[in-house]
Amino acid sequence: MPLPVLYSFRRCPFAIRARMTLLNSDIKVETREISLKNKPREMLDLSSKGTVPVLIADGEVIDESLDIMLWALNINDPDGWYAQYSETDKKLAMQLIKQNDEEFKVWLDKYKYADRHPEFSQEYYREQCGIYLQVLETALQNNSYLMGETISLADIAIFPFIRQFAMVDFNWFKHCHYSEIRNWLSSLLGSPLFTRVMAKTPTSEI
Repeated sequence: MPLPVLYSFRRCPFAIRARMTLLNSDIKVETREISLKNKPREMLDLSSKGTVPVLIADGEVIDESLDIMLWALNINDPDGWYAQYSETDKKLAMQLIKQNDEEFKVWLDKYKYADRHPEFSQEYYREQCGIYLQVLETALQNNSYLMGETISLADIAIFPFIRQFAMVDFNWFKHCHYSEIRNWLSSLLGSPLFTRVMAKTPTSEI
């Protein structure tokens, strides 16, 4: 049986979280690293969205990163990233992820590319990001991770975007008041799983 095929872009936070979950779930996939400036026709024929990641497994096309994560964890969740939690906690995790994907990501993009959004200053966009960051900072004040003392789906789904935020102005980030977020982010960035996922792979020529 052929391996599932994953179209990915190494630095995309959506792709990072999907690949980390697939790797942790020990699901072998054929990863096709693409160029966002030259997306392969084969991928576009499968998913008209034109965004990564896209997973093709058993004839099914999954082109939402969170759906890929849940698909993988439904097959194998060795560290209890999702299965161990109550329905109430699962809903809380999903709320945090939804807020990240639908609200924080919008402000993050404007913060990253403030010159393309001259309506407000970069500092203003950073302050808007801070509304969500304070939610995470509060969650981390009594726990090592967002849902407790072990890594969960929420941590893996969210931290690649916080990594992007930190990289916009790292000097500001390392001195800001989000000390719990800094410690949390450092822990996840230093994990062997993240290191393996970020290893360079050849770009697909398809």
